Amino acid sequence: MKITSLLALALTVGLATACSEDDTTQPALTAGVQVVHASPDAPNVDVLVDGAIVLTNVPYKAASGYLSVPAGTRNVKVRATGTTTTVIDADLPLSAGMSYTVMATGPVASIQALVLTDDLSNPAAGNVKLRLVHAAPSAPTVDIYVTAPGADISALAPTLAGVPFRGYSDYLEVPAGSYQVRVTPAGTKTVALDTGTLAVAAGQIRTGVALDATGGGAPFGAIVVADEN
Repeated sequence: MKITSLLALALTVGLATACSEDDTTQPALTAGVQVVHASPDAPNVDVLVDGAIVLTNVPYKAASGYLSVPAGTRNVKVRATGTTTTVIDADLPLSAGMSYTVMATGPVASIQALVLTDDLSNPAAGNVKLRLVHAAPSAPTVDIYVTAPGADISALAPTLAGVPFRGYSDYLEVPAGSYQVRVTPAGTKTVALDTGTLAVAAGQIRTGVALDATGGGAPFGAIVVADEN
């Protein structure tokens, strides 16, 4: 399910930040692929492309930055580090010149690869591009409120309603500035996550990933993946 709205949760105060390479433009015969470990009870993992290890010992909540991968259908495997135990085995079609984010999502017992196509074109001057992924398997379907700092949400409709697990937004281009984002179980005003006041810098392209605590369950948090800039 793709949801379009303002999703500044991607910049939650105090979250872990994982940065990509500055230059994410891909040569004509390759695609860019970044990998995010978003499975809360999985151990550190190795990532293989067409049988060759490209990342090793990746911990939960880490993002790799973009790897240059030959275009075409590539086999991607995720294994517990140092073992042959494969938890994800997926054939992914990758287009030349495009960039992708591949997330290992859900608990190990039901882990799946979530593949997102990344739009790394620059926002207009003074703007940012934001995207959110709900990758917290223990969290219910949620509503998201994006407001001016300190706004009372009790009488407000959610900016984004009914976001399910593995739901994600398109990139939304919005003005740089200060926001507050609150996340509630769908249909309620009970705040489960509050960013406080956050500043969004012009030119940034970001993906925020809502996650379980290590091992699974609450307290819920997020990481911020710097797709560009």
